[in-house]
Amino acid sequence: MRQSLLNRAGSYLTRPIVVLGGIAIGLASFMAAQAIPGPKPADRQVSLVVSSLLRREHLSKRSLDDEISQRALKTFLRSLDPMKLYFNQSDVDEFSLKSKDIDDMVKKGDLKFGHVIFNRLLERVDERVKMIDEVLKDEHDFTVDEEMITEPDMLSHPKTAAEARERWRQRVKYDLLVLKSDKKEGQEARDKLSRRYHSFAKRMKQTDSDDLLEMFLTAFTTGFDPHTTYMSASSYDDFIIMMRLNLEGIGAALQVDDGYTVVTKVIPGGAASKHGKLKPEDKIIAVGTTENAEMVDVIDMKLRDVVKMIRGKAGTKVRLKIIPAGVKEAVTYTIVRARVELKDSEAQGKIFKEGQKPDGSPYKFGVIDLPSFYMDMDAARLGKLDYKSTTRDVRKILEDFKKEGVDSIVLDLRKNGGGSLTEAIDLTGLFIDKGPVVQVKDSGDRVQHYDDRNAGLAWEGPLVVLTSKFSASASEILAGAIQDYNRGLVVGDEATHGKGTVQSLLNLGGQLFSNLPNPPNLGALKITMQQFYRPNGDSTQKRGVLADVPLPSITTHMDVGEGDLDYAIEFDKVPEAKYTKYSMTGSEVIVKLKRRSLARRRVNKDFEKLNRNIDRYLKQKAKNSVTLNEKKFFDQRKDLDADKEEEKAFEGASNEDAETIKRDFYLDEVIDITLDYMLELKSKGLAKAS
Repeated sequence: MRQSLLNRAGSYLTRPIVVLGGIAIGLASFMAAQAIPGPKPADRQVSLVVSSLLRREHLSKRSLDDEISQRALKTFLRSLDPMKLYFNQSDVDEFSLKSKDIDDMVKKGDLKFGHVIFNRLLERVDERVKMIDEVLKDEHDFTVDEEMITEPDMLSHPKTAAEARERWRQRVKYDLLVLKSDKKEGQEARDKLSRRYHSFAKRMKQTDSDDLLEMFLTAFTTGFDPHTTYMSASSYDDFIIMMRLNLEGIGAALQVDDGYTVVTKVIPGGAASKHGKLKPEDKIIAVGTTENAEMVDVIDMKLRDVVKMIRGKAGTKVRLKIIPAGVKEAVTYTIVRARVELKDSEAQGKIFKEGQKPDGSPYKFGVIDLPSFYMDMDAARLGKLDYKSTTRDVRKILEDFKKEGVDSIVLDLRKNGGGSLTEAIDLTGLFIDKGPVVQVKDSGDRVQHYDDRNAGLAWEGPLVVLTSKFSASASEILAGAIQDYNRGLVVGDEATHGKGTVQSLLNLGGQLFSNLPNPPNLGALKITMQQFYRPNGDSTQKRGVLADVPLPSITTHMDVGEGDLDYAIEFDKVPEAKYTKYSMTGSEVIVKLKRRSLARRRVNKDFEKLNRNIDRYLKQKAKNSVTLNEKKFFDQRKDLDADKEEEKAFEGASNEDAETIKRDFYLDEVIDITLDYMLELKSKGLAKAS
């Protein structure tokens, strides 16, 4: 699989990870830190139940064999060292001697090999950090015309220390150029790079057995397909929090930046927002878990550990030692924790006006931004009537829209990577009368369909579903059903992500200790057990949902689709289900809408610029190296920085900005398409079911 430019050319292993939500090891002590201890007794139980579930429940029904074993080693090594900068070739050769044995190890519950590999990585990281410090002292000639290879498949692991040093000389030189583009150079840039890699080494030393268990078992499970993964106990807790859309803490988004925990966003209405002093770009350097607890230094601490310290029961206090943005002296804030509702991840609606009706008033377009298909599964299981639900939230927005006299609806799924299958079916049911929404086939080739059984529509008018290559899974179920029913129009990237498989989340503690009322948290296995199909019988797997009216975008050309993932399950078909189609789309209407949209875009300067950027992006993306000549480097970045374009796209797909619905040139064109579509329906009387 081809990696993104950002991963290939940037500092992959030191990129920040954004999440919501111990004593730090000093430099001397980290160098002498002990290797991560061997597997815990519970790890054996987890391994045994995971191997059993894979053989019994996975859609493919394939055995745990040598091929899966070889895939596991390849994936594990790539996850630890994607750019082949740390392991020596001799390390890889040694590990490869056991490349066909991992399946047997997992079946026996013997996970020591994963610890052997990771501890070797820690040794190599220590060696490379010393090497980096030496390279940073060198004078680098940026007038030399040289290239650094950025395609991992064209690289091999270094065979000698000299070869490793040369690789790091180029990497450091590249990093210095990147920092110079961000207005950091000279000693400031060298100090920043030194801190970055020392900080990375420290955080790697803090990897615990649960982290390693998750990494190693996931490398094994993804040999079956990309979406079968093991979640450690803490990852499982985080997943439940995100599905509930609430947690208890201060209400801030955090990330790691060169060892510092940095505030990226203060969530409106949360505890930190009400406190009023914590701001984006503030650095958290110490945490006191209670009002009187000793402050613990969190510089270079794993982000997950920092988040755990800050989270806590609503009503309790946490103290944060902060270096405010742009200030050198630290201050301490005491914040009362509160229940944080993640409103930015909920459905949001906004009305825009465009065009003119015969009476002179404008048409109204209701835009709904839906970042995910969320549901509080525990509350639903307990029978609570007011549990958090995507469908309930969208229904309320539609009711408000109708009160405001909205003429058409745009459902924006561009950032929606999926979620609850039940919610996807129920939400689709708001736009169709009744009938099959999705068909599902299991490992025994049995096909069944899941229907909207509630007669009636919450919205009968014109509907446009806006998608991108990041729209996946549950998003594709909805978009595919709307398209098959001829109920509405799909607009956006040429195709959606292409994830046509269904995963079940199996609580491993419950699997092992089903007789206990409160089984231990041993994490969970997310396992692919079914493949889903549209009402017309086509799977979305690897193909996605094709847009009726495609719009140009860089994301269409990014390697982020299902087909770009290793070991993805193949496209498949089943017989078409029986359902009643609407008459709200048709080939003649779609051809007209495409033609009108193209005519507008041809004279639109923003789309003209976008198309130029796409051409430049594709040229840069096709390259397997990056120049280390300063003049050429900056000349190329003047045209387009492909790394940053990809980074912006990923950030846009995961951004939880309170103002998610913003009218820009792209949304303007979507609204123009929707207006054309609505007028076509009115002129042809195509708004009723056939």
